[in-house]
Amino acid sequence: MAATMKGPVAVEDVNVTFEDQQKINKFARNTSRVTELKNEIEAKKKSLQNLQDASDDLMMLDDDTLLIPYQIGNVFVSHSQEETQEMLEAAKEALEQEVKGLEERVSAIQQVLGDLKIQLYAKFGNNINLEADES
Repeated sequence: MAATMKGPVAVEDVNVTFEDQQKINKFARNTSRVTELKNEIEAKKKSLQNLQDASDDLMMLDDDTLLIPYQIGNVFVSHSQEETQEMLEAAKEALEQEVKGLEERVSAIQQVLGDLKIQLYAKFGNNINLEADES
């Protein structure tokens, strides 16, 4: 039997400096933070949809004299339909602002990640994988 040698694999030996390791660690921390922020945004969007649904259901009520229970912390407080509607609108606006702030943070972190990707790929080429696993 004859053994055949395949051509050598083109893997460069690149020294990883302390600064390079710091960049890789920063990339990993920021990637993790983006994932956390995206999960938080999804949760807040679900809450926003729930508030919208509650607001829509409240508008369909015929009886304006009913007191509507509104949860504040762990307690339900009864309010008129108009007061409850105003509280729902205020809660929706606050939640929308939170989502907007989180999306801005994600955008800023993604900019940093893009810069780090460019720097790390420039030095390490194909020897480093910075792409997120979509599973």
